[in-house]
Amino acid sequence: MTDQLLRQIDFSRYQRWFDRSLGYACPIKVLGAAGNPFWGCNNDGDAELGRLVAQASRKTNGVQRLDINAHTKVLYRQLGPGGPDPRGFAAVVANKLEASADILEIDRVADALDDLASGIGDELEAKADLDKVTEELAECYEELHLVYSLDRHNRISVEHEADSFQKMLQDTSAHLNVDVVAFVRPRDDLCMYATSLSREINNLDLVLVEMRGDLFRFIQSSCETLVLNEESDPRRSYIFTDMPYRVLACPIRTGRRVDALVVLLNHMHKPPFTNSDMHLGEVLANQVSAMVNQVLMLDSSAKFTKQLVMAMVETVEAKDPYTRGHSERVNHLSVEIGKALGLAEEELLDLHWGSLLHDVGKIGIPDVILCKSAMLTKDEYTFIMVHSERSYEILRHIDQLKGALPGARHHHERWDGNGYPHGLAGERIPLHARIMAVADTYDSITSSRAYRAGRPHELAMAEIARASGTQLDPSMVKTFAKICKAEPEWLKRFNILRERASPA
Repeated sequence: MTDQLLRQIDFSRYQRWFDRSLGYACPIKVLGAAGNPFWGCNNDGDAELGRLVAQASRKTNGVQRLDINAHTKVLYRQLGPGGPDPRGFAAVVANKLEASADILEIDRVADALDDLASGIGDELEAKADLDKVTEELAECYEELHLVYSLDRHNRISVEHEADSFQKMLQDTSAHLNVDVVAFVRPRDDLCMYATSLSREINNLDLVLVEMRGDLFRFIQSSCETLVLNEESDPRRSYIFTDMPYRVLACPIRTGRRVDALVVLLNHMHKPPFTNSDMHLGEVLANQVSAMVNQVLMLDSSAKFTKQLVMAMVETVEAKDPYTRGHSERVNHLSVEIGKALGLAEEELLDLHWGSLLHDVGKIGIPDVILCKSAMLTKDEYTFIMVHSERSYEILRHIDQLKGALPGARHHHERWDGNGYPHGLAGERIPLHARIMAVADTYDSITSSRAYRAGRPHELAMAEIARASGTQLDPSMVKTFAKICKAEPEWLKRFNILRERASPA
């Protein structure tokens, strides 16, 4: 894993820093966790050098000296804080330094090497943390993708419910890459299933009988999700006896009673079910329950989706307390403008998701930049500007959000073409982005920041009017001004400051 992270690092930057620090060229060598040559290793003996460094380093921390032979002497240090499980090594061949017999110079090189290895270690740690966050976020989006897929099937009319339900099971089987997905409700003698087989299941009928029998009774009693991954699991003595399959079974409750199951089944050659699979199975069970019972199906799905999206929005806004509620306010104002423009229901839905998730790319922006109270440097601002493209990169993997992408990606474009990320101008900027730009600007002015209090509504409207035709689309500004003229309820709900009228 560490070697994969090392491949993401530009070591030439560290080499330039090292040379500048010393005042002359001094080549560094970067070795992997096992001492394998990684960067700057161009000599035949570097593999042996790396092996000896890795072997010696397990006994010591800090900058160390290693005499490879009578002619080759090396200074080396573990990347990062050091310890029994190194992430890698930075090394310098010190032959010329030894020849000069300049002890002070050797100490200076050792100090620079110490700083360099620490810096590389810090970057490795940051990349590992980012990969972990990305993995967790991917699981959230996988869940969101499943919910969207289920919601699409849930919108089919009642007359086609059976066909829609079967199609939903089939799509779920393919989406989750499981051999069998089944819905079991014994009280109605109901067992519907779909397959996406990696191998044939010769005793499928017996498997389905087992689902309706001992498996259902066990989960009805425990009221908990069951995972059977290993053949040695002692519960197999009374559940799925002599049936070599991995099983994930999730209860479906009516009130406090379990009256149905959703079961995912795989051949043993497939990977074990994980906690993420278990969570997805429980999501599926809840959605199937809603569909089968035809009770508040659309509301339940929409509520769950919103909570999931809001959880992701909360992840971003938790990084900076001064932006809390920003995405929700921009979302509300954008949809208000969209309604005033007469957008169709489908377009409004795309605008809804795009405006709610427009800043999700900020999850990768370091807190030290995102929460900085002073003016950003040019490099820091450049880093901030990456967030709109990052939002696009995250959201583009979800088919159901394709219509939301243009708004999220381009909400920082300017009418005059001086915005980012692509410098689009005028009506080349997507409509949703032009709408969101007005809403985003208004909320930025009226919301408090670490370095200033929120401004009154009247001042914000004056600023927006001045930005019309340069930063903002004049027609969107006009529509927003018309909305605000009617004194909408959200002015009070969002606690927008108002200027006091001058006494007569």
